[in-house]
Amino acid sequence: MDKKTISRDGTELAYSRAGQGPAVILVSGAMSTGGTVAPLAGLLADRFTVLWYDRRGRGGSGDTAPYAVRREVEDLGALVDAAGGEAALYGVSSGGALALEAAAAGLPVRRVAVYETPYAVDEEGARERAAYTAALTEALAQGRRGDAVELFLRLTGLAEEMIQGARRSPMWEGMEAVAPTLAHDDAVMGGGPVPRERLASVGVPVLAVAGEASPPWLREAVRTVADAVPRGTYRTLEGQSHMVDPHVLAPVLAEFFAARD
Repeated sequence: MDKKTISRDGTELAYSRAGQGPAVILVSGAMSTGGTVAPLAGLLADRFTVLWYDRRGRGGSGDTAPYAVRREVEDLGALVDAAGGEAALYGVSSGGALALEAAAAGLPVRRVAVYETPYAVDEEGARERAAYTAALTEALAQGRRGDAVELFLRLTGLAEEMIQGARRSPMWEGMEAVAPTLAHDDAVMGGGPVPRERLASVGVPVLAVAGEASPPWLREAVRTVADAVPRGTYRTLEGQSHMVDPHVLAPVLAEFFAARD
């Protein structure tokens, strides 16, 4: 990240910018930095001015306690200002939930696209999310960052042998470094279920995208988002899972962001 801006509470945010045209801001999900969406940014930069950033507590960005979702919304407000005062948003996973909240909060956003926002769609999913929140809060309060990462990886459905393999890998240290931000994403998800009433206040066009190869509950969650907003569209990408190929996603986003209301 080669640029800096300051959020309302004084937190310094690291971001990068490329391209020219209407502004688009990319919002990463849990356990990731702005670098995660950098390949997508490169594919969109021929038609748009693209900004991608390290969310607070990650990478080159600072953090200010106590955490509040509204502060992350204010962070996006600072990025919108840096982009020229108006932007479209794209958010992946829990980053999509943050993008939707920013639009609901009234930021000058012209369009929002999200990929696989992992809301709970039934009582079992809501109970699982509540148990995760309790265990995550305890692990982070006790400084057990590795255990917090394991909790998150289990929530995503990763097999136990893969989790233990990750713990022995060189990337584990970096995962533990951003583990405290798992609480941020958990707060952004608002307890798990799709926030239908909140989404009903999003007045801009919303594109909700899922991978055809992703679990049925995740596709259902994304469809529910599209149904909950007044101007929502649901779309699936053939052969894609939660780890979507940016070369497949970029043309879909470009078409949506270039459309006239």
